[in-house]
Amino acid sequence: MWLQKEICLQPKPRGFHLVTDELLRELPELRSFRVGMMNVFIRHTSASLTLNENADPTVRQDFEGWFNRAVREGELYYRHQDEGADDLPAHLKASLLGASLNIPIRDGHPALGAWQGIWLCEHRDHGGSRRVVVTAQGE
Repeated sequence: MWLQKEICLQPKPRGFHLVTDELLRELPELRSFRVGMMNVFIRHTSASLTLNENADPTVRQDFEGWFNRAVREGELYYRHQDEGADDLPAHLKASLLGASLNIPIRDGHPALGAWQGIWLCEHRDHGGSRRVVVTAQGE
């Protein structure tokens, strides 16, 4: 069985956001999968996805702090600044983290670890809503 669905995530401020529940609310069809794989793909170049801590929000705050120090805004050597000072740094951060996740499905649910959650990594000050395509295959 195959499933593909595009999900529009609500706009989020810049930072790292736990979106596992928001995604799963839009995927009731997963309950019919006994075993499978799902790919979660974000259709943007200035936001990304990652799997990480689902309990302590300070981890997401620390990620934001680290990425802002590692990929600074306003560097004089940046040529691509068409949409503001956060534009090229957002593209760099998105490339470092990636645009997709592959997650096994077991008994109708993503087989995440006890402390894992799906994060939307919003790298723009005003990124707006983000579109994610979920493709699942299994039985």
